[in-house]
Amino acid sequence: MMINKLEYTNKHELIFLDQTLLPLKEKYVKTKNYKDVIEAIKKLSIRGAPLIGIAAAYGVVLGVHYSGSNNRKNFEIHFFKILESFRASRPTAYNLFYAMNRMENAFRENSEKEFELIEDALLREADAIYDEDIEMCSRISVNGAELIGEKANIITHCNAGELATGGTGTALGIIFTANSLGKEVFVYVDETRPLLQGARLTTFELDKNGIEYDLIIDSMAANLMFEGQVDCVIVGADRIASNGDVVNKVGSYSLAVNCAFHKVPFYVAAPGSTIDFEIESGDEIKIEERDADEIKSISGEKIVGDHVVVMNPAFDLVPNNLVTAIITEYKVHYPPYNFAAIKQMFSSYIQNKK
Repeated sequence: MMINKLEYTNKHELIFLDQTLLPLKEKYVKTKNYKDVIEAIKKLSIRGAPLIGIAAAYGVVLGVHYSGSNNRKNFEIHFFKILESFRASRPTAYNLFYAMNRMENAFRENSEKEFELIEDALLREADAIYDEDIEMCSRISVNGAELIGEKANIITHCNAGELATGGTGTALGIIFTANSLGKEVFVYVDETRPLLQGARLTTFELDKNGIEYDLIIDSMAANLMFEGQVDCVIVGADRIASNGDVVNKVGSYSLAVNCAFHKVPFYVAAPGSTIDFEIESGDEIKIEERDADEIKSISGEKIVGDHVVVMNPAFDLVPNNLVTAIITEYKVHYPPYNFAAIKQMFSSYIQNKK
């Protein structure tokens, strides 16, 4: 099963699945305006760190194609305005910045060429980012499936499957691969407050793949561990520091603490494009604070008064000492983490794919 979540067409338009309407409605949106892509990323119509990066790359291509400029200086100014607009759309997920850096490099390498040739180079780069993520998901899934026993109960948090990536997913990709290998996998799906990505999106994907699961409220996970019903937790990541500190959907830290107490493995699955090699620790990562209405309302209906003060960070930090292993497309990494050491490996891998 492959979900057609995003496509750049030969009509120079981007088609994407509006994930805010899932699972009750599958609606595809078409746009030729890069600003619509930015808005979709902000509103989580397009979400998941890898897919955000892919969508933003194609959004840059849209912005260039419809720039309407015939002046090289103005064309360049417009291009960098587009880049910065995408970079500002969501501050935490590193795949976004990784993709924008690659688009910037592609532009600089071709900046003296005709505008049409520059656009062609940018489209090739966006396609490459998409294709590479598909391959990275596949390799992560194979590497991670080796950690799953012949019979395993797994907790997931948020959604790190096809809907969040270019391929089959990271955390869910591992589960799908383990199931395809004949392993008996059962999933406890954290609902993932406040926007219910687990309840809405992960269950949607598990249904399509025929994986058995129970949907649970976030605060139930610890009790399941206490009762010995959990063999491991697998989550994705929005940014990983060089020392192995992980930032993921808020609630991930609580899961990691509970795993440590109950001696349950806490696994993180993410591609190399999620690792920020330029920062030493998670302390340097900016955590996105989202709109208070996401907590004050449910399905548009207010549940608290306007005077209520809300804290709504989208992510939290999991210190590296709580992470049992980080599963990338290269291998399964164990403590002590030193991702600075694989920076060259990752750069070489990307260069060889061009």
